[in-house]
Amino acid sequence: MSRTDVVLPSDRALAARADAVTQATAVEQARAVAEVAAAVKVAQEFPRDVTRALARMRDACRQKALAERAFYSLPRAGGRVEGTTVHVARELAGCYGNLDYGIRELRRDDAAGESEMLAWAWDQETNVRSSRSFVVPHARMAGKGAEKRREALTDLGDIANNNNSVAARAVRETIFTVLPVWFRAEAEVILAQTLKGDASGKTLAQQATDAIHHYDVTHRVTRAQLEAHVARRVADWTDGDLALLRVLSSEITRGEKRAAEVFAPPPVTADEVKASAAVALAVDQVALDAEWGLTPEGGGAR
Repeated sequence: MSRTDVVLPSDRALAARADAVTQATAVEQARAVAEVAAAVKVAQEFPRDVTRALARMRDACRQKALAERAFYSLPRAGGRVEGTTVHVARELAGCYGNLDYGIRELRRDDAAGESEMLAWAWDQETNVRSSRSFVVPHARMAGKGAEKRREALTDLGDIANNNNSVAARAVRETIFTVLPVWFRAEAEVILAQTLKGDASGKTLAQQATDAIHHYDVTHRVTRAQLEAHVARRVADWTDGDLALLRVLSSEITRGEKRAAEVFAPPPVTADEVKASAAVALAVDQVALDAEWGLTPEGGGAR
């Protein structure tokens, strides 16, 4: 720096801040490297016991609470999308052991309305790693059918929830990529068996009847709305369908979802159309009589 250069107080503050950020970043990088090295060392010194991992998995999959949240089934593009939920993926990762997974927001661009996310799963014992980076728009789809539209998100909480929801599906796939196929397959079989067991001893048809009554009384949702949501007639409902309805009812009760947003409006019957038309015709007639000064009894103007 020459003698003619003038150093302003603001310049010193910026330089000090840059040095502080650099030091903090270096410390964080060193900590992350040390943490990874320690995790790998522990995983190699204490390898997983497959027998114990299987025992933990079988015990977890026999729990009704996990079984009821184990599978998803959603109507999409005229068909259905079905699979195993992220709840099972996380539980299996814990049972298997020496497996690290998570999500991270790499970048947020509020001007463009999107976030760049990273999901990963890492077997620290075998050093097998699966990761996915993707962009999540700050938006969600609202409405159903022809009224479906894109709705921008501006609330920070809504943006965070939307990012976590999309990232949860990505981390589920990375975990399943790392886990052995046979480990997941046996877990799904046990979960399906757990779902079929009903402590009350009721048949599937009786459980479906109870679900319809519960939704009608508690959430004011009709049988037709339930059939439209499940995309199957009541007679064709499966154990998985009933489990999904139980989970959905709990989410509505806790206020996490609203019945009006989840279920499509009930279909209008022919009798309701005729009744609505009759009411509209009567209203029009009253308006016409009033315009011509006629009495309700049909007399002329006074």
